[in-house]
Amino acid sequence: MATSDKPVRPKIVVLDGYTLNPGDLSWNKLRAMGQVSIFEHSTPEEIPERAAQAEIILVNKVVIDEAQLARLPLLKCICVTATGYNNIAVEQARERRIPVYNAVGYGTDSVAQHVFALMLELTNRVQAHHETVQAGQWSRSRDFCYTLGSIPELAGKIMGIYGFGRIGQRVAAIAQAFGMEVIATHKHPERDACPGVAFVSLATLFEKSDFLSLHAPLTEENAGIVNASLLSRMKPSACLINTGRGALIDEAALKMALQNGQLAGAALDVLSEEPPRNGNLLLDAPNCLITPHMAWATREARQRLLDITVENVKAYLRGELRNVVEAFPLLPRKEKE
Repeated sequence: MATSDKPVRPKIVVLDGYTLNPGDLSWNKLRAMGQVSIFEHSTPEEIPERAAQAEIILVNKVVIDEAQLARLPLLKCICVTATGYNNIAVEQARERRIPVYNAVGYGTDSVAQHVFALMLELTNRVQAHHETVQAGQWSRSRDFCYTLGSIPELAGKIMGIYGFGRIGQRVAAIAQAFGMEVIATHKHPERDACPGVAFVSLATLFEKSDFLSLHAPLTEENAGIVNASLLSRMKPSACLINTGRGALIDEAALKMALQNGQLAGAALDVLSEEPPRNGNLLLDAPNCLITPHMAWATREARQRLLDITVENVKAYLRGELRNVVEAFPLLPRKEKE
């Protein structure tokens, strides 16, 4: 019997596609590259059956540990639809010569936008004022206007940035547009120098900032770096903002600081455990706003993430190491049936 010259269409399985695409984006570009199966969510027990025949898997937060890798003998490529890849057993994947691709830079503008959404909610309290109007407080007011408290103006305030990568630099630019002074702490101040941005020590960053925004990746060295000692250095009028990683903050120390009035407020898009199924001690902390890790998730950012992931799949199929977290030569793919 003659063999077919038709190229093999790789089996591609998306194991948790809902966060990336809850229905407002198209999977068509991905579907054009192979035999694609898309699952909105997958439990650990469902992964071996769903991905048993997969050459390529796409995952966001699904954990592909050593045990899961052992159950996926045909797997040749992992594409993480995120920047972080701590949910992947990278060393074991490397041993099997399975490249792990990730995506960077897709959410810079979206996260920076959310930082200022949080800041403005802390300062102008738009929703709270709206609710009082709806409740009739303005109608009953003796004056033509009122506020629920003193509203600070951003112009002239000091914006502190911990972590001066892509997002930190974008936050700095927006802060400057508001007329704020910007200070930052960074490992490479000479390399990433920006006009109008002063690089300072960590202690000075906490002491001087009126608003302090966290943008460093989580490492073993900085886990819990926002601790009681540093929080005690902050101005009582200052606010802390975290759209980075929840574990950057000692949450018990932050709650104590808020309860004791050591700082005016906090706005967090991330927590130490997500989702907080077991609760979180900051959920009832005073003057603490919490959003559900949504800063990255504008439609435009998710489209960029999907586009990057599609290009990563194309790169793998071409035998290229684009956005690979561990560099090593790819094994050649079998192109014919």
